[in-house]
Amino acid sequence: MVEEEADEALVTRCRNGDGGGFATLVGRYERVIFNLAYRMLGDPDAARDVAQAAFLKALENLHRFDSRFRFYSWLYRIAMNEALDVIGHRGRQRELTDVHLADDDPARDAQTADLGERVRGALGALTPDHRAVLVLRHYQDLSYEEIGRVLELPDATVKSRLFEARERLRVRLADPAGEH
Repeated sequence: MVEEEADEALVTRCRNGDGGGFATLVGRYERVIFNLAYRMLGDPDAARDVAQAAFLKALENLHRFDSRFRFYSWLYRIAMNEALDVIGHRGRQRELTDVHLADDDPARDAQTADLGERVRGALGALTPDHRAVLVLRHYQDLSYEEIGRVLELPDATVKSRLFEARERLRVRLADPAGEH
């Protein structure tokens, strides 16, 4: 069994001019970063652009990375900022979409698809700040502390913003017409 090289060692390799170290980091995190961008933007092309921009920005600013923190959190913050920039430039929010996996039960598929559409619609109607904490916590499974580092917020703000975002999502989902 081959042991994976730690992110910190890969960063050190990159800083010493070894492009293979960065290629390994991209391979390790490209799917996660794409998924983050996709959940925030709902557009696979825009998500690919954001992921690419995030990795490029990380490479260009690797000298600024503080090794006391996790590379993963630093990269997430860059990707989140890129996604929020795209949202800001759009001037409007787009409904989020998702890929559904096939199931053997068509009735359950229809029910799951309907619920998924309602959740995506409600999530897409939230502010980018509320959407960001929900995506990072529930889709990316980050801790409060990690979310705070990614969004550059104190833990207390993360917790209160997450509480408020969940409440707004609950209200939107409770309204069958989605008029809230």
